[in-house]
Amino acid sequence: MLAIANKFTKKNKKMKYADTILYVENVVETVGFYKKAFGFNQKFVTPENDYGELISGETTIAFASLELGNSNFKNGFEKITTSGKPFGAELTFTTENIETDFQNAINSGATELEPLTEKPWGQKVGYLRDNNGFLIEICTPIKTGK
Repeated sequence: MLAIANKFTKKNKKMKYADTILYVENVVETVGFYKKAFGFNQKFVTPENDYGELISGETTIAFASLELGNSNFKNGFEKITTSGKPFGAELTFTTENIETDFQNAINSGATELEPLTEKPWGQKVGYLRDNNGFLIEICTPIKTGK
């Protein structure tokens, strides 16, 4: 079994998590929200304004229009809303300035879902919903012991 696992790992060394794409009503508005609320820079937006990316570190956060999503998925997909419970997935952003950054996101249009709290392991965590309803976790980095 170990030989099979090693063979699979060797074959897929080029596999890499590239990006997360969120399907939204308005790509340009959403890119602007993330720039203002979280300080990310815009990588690009297509001339059709139906797809855009942010510079957000190793992994790209991207947004695509609902129309583009519908063209990608023959049977459609579940559209996010700002009402009801959030989907069971989140984007997580770490920061050392959690109180300031959490409040800035709210001032920029995010909705507080759960206030900042300190976890038993010392990490501060708070939850927001973005302008489309997607779940955002803002947290301090986890401090690991030496």
